[in-house]
Amino acid sequence: MTISTETPIVNAASESPELNTHTFNLTDTIQTVIASMDAEQSAVVNQTDDTWKFRYGTVEVVVNITGTAPTDTFTVLSTVLTYPVKDEAKMLRLLLEKNVTETFEARFAIQNDQVIVVSSRSVEDLSPAEISRIITIVAAIADSNDELLIEQFGI
Repeated sequence: MTISTETPIVNAASESPELNTHTFNLTDTIQTVIASMDAEQSAVVNQTDDTWKFRYGTVEVVVNITGTAPTDTFTVLSTVLTYPVKDEAKMLRLLLEKNVTETFEARFAIQNDQVIVVSSRSVEDLSPAEISRIITIVAAIADSNDELLIEQFGI
């Protein structure tokens, strides 16, 4: 079964969304955003064309879509620190404080013994501007915090 990557864009100012529906290619939009941020041209797409990895500053950023149905998910993440860590309680408090003041639509989390910056949302009504914003936020926050966290809490 082939999944269409055409996603409707509805003009929010319109009273009749059907008249102002445009389509954009979700994967092409993701690739365009990544290409604009990937100064080292390091982007890699996996075999199923749903996951991209690229370098942004000192971090690797992973972008994934599970499909293009409204219930599918668009996720961007980047690892900033790997366990084991020192002074975990202090680190967790710092990350929780940063989640309130510095992360916008993203958040710090722990997954598989890694501290990550992550943002995830359904692909329903996902616009090219949101794709760009989410990828940019995750990449910038990860790149701004990885060296500090490694220096302060890395072993």
